[in-house]
Amino acid sequence: MFPLLSTIIWLPALGAIILLLLPQERAALYRQVALAIAAATFVFSCGLPFIVRGITPQLSSSGPAFELVERLSWLPSWGISYLVGVDGISLWMVLLTTFVTMVTLFAGRNQITTQVRYFHILALLLETGVLGVFLAQDLLLFYFFWEFTLIPMVFMIGIWGGAGRAEAARTFFIYTFSGSVLMLLAIIGLYVLHRNALVAGNPGYPGTMEFAQIVTSIRSGLLVIDPNLARLLFGGFFVAFAVKAPLWPLHTWQPAAYAESPLPASVLLGALMSKMGVYGLIRFNLTLFPEAARWAAPAVGILAVVSILYGALCAAAQSDMKRLIAYSSLSHMGFIMLGIFALNSEGITGAIIQMVNHGLTTAALFLALGVLLERRGTLDLRAYGGLWKNMPNFAGVTLVFVLSSMGLPGLNGFIGEYTIMQGAFRSPELGWGFVSFAVIGVIFAAAYLLRMFRATFMGELQESQNGALVDLTRNEALALGLLLIPIVVIGLYPGFIFSGMQTSVNDLLSGLSAVVAGR
Repeated sequence: MFPLLSTIIWLPALGAIILLLLPQERAALYRQVALAIAAATFVFSCGLPFIVRGITPQLSSSGPAFELVERLSWLPSWGISYLVGVDGISLWMVLLTTFVTMVTLFAGRNQITTQVRYFHILALLLETGVLGVFLAQDLLLFYFFWEFTLIPMVFMIGIWGGAGRAEAARTFFIYTFSGSVLMLLAIIGLYVLHRNALVAGNPGYPGTMEFAQIVTSIRSGLLVIDPNLARLLFGGFFVAFAVKAPLWPLHTWQPAAYAESPLPASVLLGALMSKMGVYGLIRFNLTLFPEAARWAAPAVGILAVVSILYGALCAAAQSDMKRLIAYSSLSHMGFIMLGIFALNSEGITGAIIQMVNHGLTTAALFLALGVLLERRGTLDLRAYGGLWKNMPNFAGVTLVFVLSSMGLPGLNGFIGEYTIMQGAFRSPELGWGFVSFAVIGVIFAAAYLLRMFRATFMGELQESQNGALVDLTRNEALALGLLLIPIVVIGLYPGFIFSGMQTSVNDLLSGLSAVVAGR
């Protein structure tokens, strides 16, 4: 069988090696090769929905089922393998990653003017790391990819970032690496517990890091974890994922990292790397520790609501548009957290589709900011005003992106937020109180996003040089148009995403149902 998943994961890394071998001082060639590799990776990933939907497995109570599984013995004495697979949850994260990376390298090629070769090498390596996180089904392999993504992003911020890049890169590394250490301890603890539970009936059993096998042992009763210990292990995973998402109060690295990153890196950080955190919560915290997830749900719900409101209030106070989008992202990630810990089908499916929606919309807004930055060199709201007159096409496209982020019906943001709030309302762990505060966050989002649009595009020209700004070029229109297509299509026809993930969500809920429904 053709190793499709490994091809998708490692093709960008191969592209990075190719860039290293190209002649010196050929910036245009570096950009073209990197874009070609990213486009090829996207093309390969486009086959996944048709393959996975065509062989969707029947729901099994024994454990999660993955498709296109590839296995290679790595450390057999420890039960560790190179093991990758895809299901209805990771499928959409893979497509989001390959699509956004391709569009970002196309749209942001003029943003990076120094050390072009090395920036694109790091971008391709980052894509490999993110794809590995979404497809790895061995816990140690997952951790390897998870930590690997830190390296290219830290260098992208630290080398190509703004004036405060060194501090932003250092803070980003310290926060995320510290959380990852706790996750590694939890992985080792889970491995030891599982090995000890099975070694009695199987002398010489080396243990395993295979995610599906551990879940099967938990659901079958072979592995019984003390509730207090399960909550401790849950916490180790949770902190690592909550930092990456981010979730208040573990978010303080985020505004500086977003603001100081070069715009292509801001897109990859906000649209893709933040999804690694919420994906990990769904994949590991809810599946491995259902009782601990139920126990923690009200507390996480409170943190999610605080993230929604705090992020919205901070966004409303910003004049720098990158910081505004950073705090807006914090607020929107709070909605996704709320959906995950609703612990029901509506909440979890809404969270997954909102992960895709947030990635698309965040990428679109950051790339729209890139258009302004190339023309004026600033993202201060006070430097703009009246751009609708001489940039009508750009203003119209940006308005769609703003309305999408607000959750306007008919665009992708609405269906995700609505489903999340429906799930939270029906959740015994959350309920109408949490939804009431979340709705306030939606109102605030409309206020600060429309304020940003009004200050940038409406009214009279505030600066004389703005009158000379030209509308979208053909390449800019193509890049923003590529993002506009799924934003509209998902808003009008979300069913193809919902149906594609339902089997995997039902499998996840089968592990939660005994705890949640049988309390």
